[in-house]
Amino acid sequence: MESRSKTHRVLGFFFLWIGVQAQMKIPPETVQQWASIFSSQLRDLSTKYSGSLLLQKKLKDVEPIVKMVDVDGGDLVKDYADQIERMLGSKMKSVKRLAESAEDADLYHDFNASLEFDYYNSMLINTADEDGNFVELGGEFPLEDNEHFDKMPVNTQQSAIQVPTNVYNKDPDILNAIYNSEALNDVFVGNFQKDPTLTWQYFGSSTGFFRIYPGIKWTPDTNGVAAFDCRNRNWYIQAATSPKDIVVMVDISGSMKGLKMTIAKHTINTILDTLGENDFVNVIAYTDYVRYVEPCFKGTLVQADLDNREHFKMLVDELHVKGEAKIKNAMKESFKILNEARVNGQGSMCNQAIMLITDGAMEDFRSVFEEFNWPDRRVRVFTYLIGREMTFAQNTKWIACNNKGYYTHVSTLADVQENVMEYLHVLSRPMVINHDHDIIWTEAYMDTVLFNTKAQSLLLMTSVAMPVFSKKKETLSHGILLGVVGTDVPLTEVMKLAPRYTLGAHGYAFLITNNGYILAHPDLRPLYKDGKKLKPKPNYNSVDLSEVEWEDADETLRTAMVRGETGSHSLNVRASVESGRRPLYLVNEYFYTNIDDTPFSFGMVLTRGHGKLMFVGNVSVEEGLHDLTSPDLSIASEWTYCETDIDPAHRKYTQLQAAVRYLLGKEPDLECDELLLQQTLFDAVVTAPMEAYWNAIVLDDRVEPGVETAFLGTRAGLMRIMRYAGVETRVAKKFLTPVDKDNLFTVDHFPLWYRLAAENPPGSFFYYPVNDKGVKFVVATTSVTVSAQGKTAMAGAVGLQMSLDLLEKTFWAITKQASDTDCSNIEGLCPLSCESDDLRCLLVDNHGFILLSKERKEVGRFLGELDGSVMSTLIKMGMYKKVSLFDYQAMCKNSHHHASGARTLLGPFYVAAAIARWIFSNALMFLLDLNLCGLWHSDYFVDAKAGYHTTHKQKKVEALVPCETAYPGFTYDTSIKEANSIIKCGRCQKMFVVQQVPDTNLLLAVTEANCDCSRQYGPIPLEPKEIKYIATVKCNRMKSQKVRRRPESCHAYHPKENAKDCGGACSISLSIKLFSASLLLSGSLLRMT
Repeated sequence: MESRSKTHRVLGFFFLWIGVQAQMKIPPETVQQWASIFSSQLRDLSTKYSGSLLLQKKLKDVEPIVKMVDVDGGDLVKDYADQIERMLGSKMKSVKRLAESAEDADLYHDFNASLEFDYYNSMLINTADEDGNFVELGGEFPLEDNEHFDKMPVNTQQSAIQVPTNVYNKDPDILNAIYNSEALNDVFVGNFQKDPTLTWQYFGSSTGFFRIYPGIKWTPDTNGVAAFDCRNRNWYIQAATSPKDIVVMVDISGSMKGLKMTIAKHTINTILDTLGENDFVNVIAYTDYVRYVEPCFKGTLVQADLDNREHFKMLVDELHVKGEAKIKNAMKESFKILNEARVNGQGSMCNQAIMLITDGAMEDFRSVFEEFNWPDRRVRVFTYLIGREMTFAQNTKWIACNNKGYYTHVSTLADVQENVMEYLHVLSRPMVINHDHDIIWTEAYMDTVLFNTKAQSLLLMTSVAMPVFSKKKETLSHGILLGVVGTDVPLTEVMKLAPRYTLGAHGYAFLITNNGYILAHPDLRPLYKDGKKLKPKPNYNSVDLSEVEWEDADETLRTAMVRGETGSHSLNVRASVESGRRPLYLVNEYFYTNIDDTPFSFGMVLTRGHGKLMFVGNVSVEEGLHDLTSPDLSIASEWTYCETDIDPAHRKYTQLQAAVRYLLGKEPDLECDELLLQQTLFDAVVTAPMEAYWNAIVLDDRVEPGVETAFLGTRAGLMRIMRYAGVETRVAKKFLTPVDKDNLFTVDHFPLWYRLAAENPPGSFFYYPVNDKGVKFVVATTSVTVSAQGKTAMAGAVGLQMSLDLLEKTFWAITKQASDTDCSNIEGLCPLSCESDDLRCLLVDNHGFILLSKERKEVGRFLGELDGSVMSTLIKMGMYKKVSLFDYQAMCKNSHHHASGARTLLGPFYVAAAIARWIFSNALMFLLDLNLCGLWHSDYFVDAKAGYHTTHKQKKVEALVPCETAYPGFTYDTSIKEANSIIKCGRCQKMFVVQQVPDTNLLLAVTEANCDCSRQYGPIPLEPKEIKYIATVKCNRMKSQKVRRRPESCHAYHPKENAKDCGGACSISLSIKLFSASLLLSGSLLRMT
């Protein structure tokens, strides 16, 4: 009975508690009063310490002397494009001078087989032996750190030679070519003197060496190997050949097992590495049937961009041998693919080739060539005989020699690189014979030196290159390519020609290629974080414009730019800031034009409204200089106020130092942006009273604890900063320091606080939380304007950074009613206090992020993640609106596992066995062939071991792969000032009241704390979700070909080409009888095995 009585009492209390919960009512009028008081105190705090009212008053005072300027995007884009064109034209002239010099040197040089010649080998320079003497080819080579070359030690008076480890550095061909290229030294130096903005200049020889200026000390890899081979770099390949369609045919019959298949896969990957975005490719594997390695690409060619090349490599790695080889059907299929592409105007519409990779050709497929390729021989066939056996060499040679191709024998992994390169020299013959010096520009590529020094989107480079030919008449029909000359162009320098200040807070400039791929764009993110390391994304240089400007759904903008048109286009866009967390609705005006003599198109964006309007003020240089040298003032270090890179003597100056010296007349030769300097001087004068104002607060008034930094910024990149608190006591120690790139003016963007202020009503502060690796604080920012001639332009932004302690102290003091409060006219809980355990009080910003909470760990987090019930209800009520955002440059965990279970289980044994097989086969090959040249191929074993080790290692790690994601953002509808409701959550009900804090972007939310609604309402996460497509849709997306502009020139044929040089010791002419006898012998051997 006693037990039952206790149960009844517990139940009684429980139902009483439920009743209290149901009856609890939070008075909206109380919350409204709190919001009003808090707004007033927050505004007083922000205006007092930021000085925003004073700055706005000073701008009002100068309105009579300012002039409003409408930014004309059409004129601006043409002006910037002309400047870019002149800059790139200067680089092209430098490259032309190099090509002319290299060709002349070769023309007047007679080959000397016994030539002895010492040169500066970049691997050996400044290297001494045990006796302290310089080693051979490693003499004294002075090096000095140079600011222009990323502070690397260089020699600007001399170039140096890099020779890959697998190339003999004293081979007669190498020595003669190096001797010839000595003539380039003076041209390198002369070019650099004519154009001091030039970076690396170089000559890549067809024999394998690389001459680089300025000279540097070359660092080998961890194995002591110089694996860099200039001939497989994009700039070399694109300059040496015209665009091409390639079908790779690989034999995967049973005879290709073991090392042969490893070599074959490496050969395919090396061929793929020689392709670029102007080329097209497919890969076919064959046995007794034809198999596309990517079934989705059946019967077609796909663009050989980085993404597709890596995709092919992954699939090739999974190939397994089985069955009997039947080449005929695969060869027919390859010709059909190429023929269909040519007939339908698809692919490169230039060179076409089939790459046959096999250990033997046993069939008579003369009929295939007669049907598809003879007599025109439009498709070249290159053959790669894999393995030690030479039984089928004659057949394989015959195929290449009778189809204007080239035959090579690949017996080891180390043979692959050199043998694959041969096909490029064959394809270059028509261009060489014609003497067509086509200048090429490469797709973007990564400069690893800049990883930690530049904005992500500007880590990239492009190269301009030109082929170098032999002009000797006696070898004209052979079309001898001597090499390629080129120079690098950092895209940072190109984009600086479109100054940030003219584009405004949300404006930007960008460059794309003829294929629609991005060269430079502030939203391009070429790196991703793998653990603690930053790495290039697999597809970093094949990001399409449509994947960044994704609001251009019908690709109107992309199509016009790819076609090289000039025009404009308007788009309503969902932009985002703060790593995509905060969506913004903008109207972007796009202006675009082509860059003549390049495959590039230039575009720029102005945001409708404040982005298309700026003002110009004018003050005397004397008055402006006085204020420009104030200790609290700085200007954007990444912007170009004055060009300090032209004269080496100017490189020591910061932008502020250079500007001051120019204005003082001490450096009249500096090239400076007069309009930007004029505006910077004006801004310095107008904002000068702020320094005195901030200092007066420190001197005359006790600064409230927690007020840490006041700051302002103008469109001219000028900033003033006041540190109210010392670095020892400041919570936000990194805020507005050089490492805090998000909050500074950079070449990529305006500061975050400036961009947020731009989209907020002038005079009204925008407050947002910052969580910098666990360090939490609050930033308040507002815009200031200037009006003249009936127009209003944004002049800048001013703000305050404060600690959470200060905000909490103010907030909790306001949100607490005294015990003696008159509650007679209040319906609901009274007195009401946010300190009560029954209430949860939050300060939330207009994007749903928590600014204040009793729990510090909740600050900076999204309300929907912590309380899905309240956020869901606010969304239903229309107070918050969901914004769908997309990321087409995301990286996701790879859900598709390629490794087989057996291979994983047998991993260590498999690796040991594979390496043992490799050692045995190469040792045997050495004994059989007496391949003495292999003695200096020290990377034979390194390559094999690395290949197996890397493959095994990758199986253990779940790699990140490129993907597409969608994620939500949320914005507050300012027309809804307040909301309250009761949420039914099973056995309890949760009441909440949400009230806008006047004149801010904040909302005060008061909810019941003891009603758990998590079962009924799950959290609303902001994490992106991968967009997964069904197989057919995915396939169509992969093989779809967007609009592209083909390169203007094509060199696929020349009647004087000597095609008899087709590999092997000599040219081959195979009779029908000999070919038939060979087939008969092949069949006999096959039956014996």
